[in-house]
Amino acid sequence: MKVLRYILRKEFRQIFRDKTILAMMFAMPTIQLIILPLAMNFDVKHVNLAVVDHDHSSYSQQLLTKIGASGYFRIVAATASFKEALTYIEKEKADLVLEIPPGFESNLVREGTQKLGVSVDAINGTKAAIGGSYLQAVILDFNKEIRINAGQTKPSGVIDLTYSNWFNPLAEYRFYVVPAVLVLLLTLIGGFMSALNIVREKEMGTIEQINVTPIRKWEFILGKLIPFWVVGIIVFTLGLLVAWGVYGIWPVGSFVTLYLLAAVYLVALLGFGLLVSTYTSNQLQAMFVAFFFVMIFMLMSGLFTAVESMPAWARVIANLTPVTHFIKVIRMIVLKGSGLMDVKWEFLYLVLFAMVLNGWAIVNYRKTT
Repeated sequence: MKVLRYILRKEFRQIFRDKTILAMMFAMPTIQLIILPLAMNFDVKHVNLAVVDHDHSSYSQQLLTKIGASGYFRIVAATASFKEALTYIEKEKADLVLEIPPGFESNLVREGTQKLGVSVDAINGTKAAIGGSYLQAVILDFNKEIRINAGQTKPSGVIDLTYSNWFNPLAEYRFYVVPAVLVLLLTLIGGFMSALNIVREKEMGTIEQINVTPIRKWEFILGKLIPFWVVGIIVFTLGLLVAWGVYGIWPVGSFVTLYLLAAVYLVALLGFGLLVSTYTSNQLQAMFVAFFFVMIFMLMSGLFTAVESMPAWARVIANLTPVTHFIKVIRMIVLKGSGLMDVKWEFLYLVLFAMVLNGWAIVNYRKTT
């Protein structure tokens, strides 16, 4: 342990000597965690709507007023024909076209039914699906109001469905996004910094001085891992404070469980970075190799696309990455209040991942060339 203590002293001095690295490790993730979730808003608002009203009745005006008052739609044009309204979609000034046919009010009053035309610009598939669903919900709500005002009752056998959101009652995107962004920033800091560590020693020429000493391989790898593990825990704590101070997100579950999973995840992640550094000979190579894997970790982690909706082969890859498991864990603990028994399989996977990668890094590090 005396040898390890000297290595740790050297590594901490080397970290705190470089002010740029300190800024990258502490200031950069803090600023990004404040900014990124504000931009990554999954709520679709301000859907531009072009209207073609062939009826010009009181009912059609009530429907348009209700759509405009919903807060999700912005009526950008009221045209006389569908062909004219379609030009707004072609010029990307409108996302949807609502066509109200002639006889809209009279058909509703006399026959009780009337069809509406809704055309959706599906270039942006997410906005098209959500915007179309919002418009359908507003029209259905308007239909209920008409029936109530007309004194009609619901026919027998109709099921009235009510629902409630658990763990995120208002369905606010920030509660879903902020914990995942924190994990991704932790991944970037830990993965890149540790990947560049041993390679920096190679480029500076100090690796030969270390190799001729009686330092064992596991002592060298552990000495490289522990300082960045401490830095990672500090960054994780800063991230939790930013999530609480800026977004009002405070973990519902146990902090002991949360930090236990974070500690194991950091060991696994730093082991990955150290493994990359043992295979590369300069910092440029290490950055490209680390970037290749970190991009896969980020895009297949379940933040942008749900893992359950991926193809079978993609789900296998996603479930093999530690980021996917830790994002799932941190959401469960922060929002749901899950305990260690609820996340035991993710915990065991992270432990296995950490053992394999760090063991591989120790075996692959060679003191002779």
